[in-house]
Amino acid sequence: MKPQDSPQPWVDPDDAPELTDDFFEQGEWKIGTRPVAPEAGAAALREALSRGGPKAQSTKLALTVRYDAEVIEAFKGTGQGWQTRMNDALKDWLKTHSPA
Repeated sequence: MKPQDSPQPWVDPDDAPELTDDFFEQGEWKIGTRPVAPEAGAAALREALSRGGPKAQSTKLALTVRYDAEVIEAFKGTGQGWQTRMNDALKDWLKTHSPA
């Protein structure tokens, strides 16, 4: 009888079957456990592999601006998200004022 702690036979990883286009064409696309069309699966894969977070509806511009220290301190004092609140305050001001 063969001892139980004897080493397992080595399996060459090159013995795995070749992954051909036919192999992948026979596959089934799923999102979670739900089967989907290949086009939807490929789109979901592209989205999952894309870099960065979700794309914003409106784009913002990065620029350098100078504000009085008291204005910045007041907004920074409100905590995380102060730049968004400052942007919202400026947008709200534009509703009733002309920038010119």
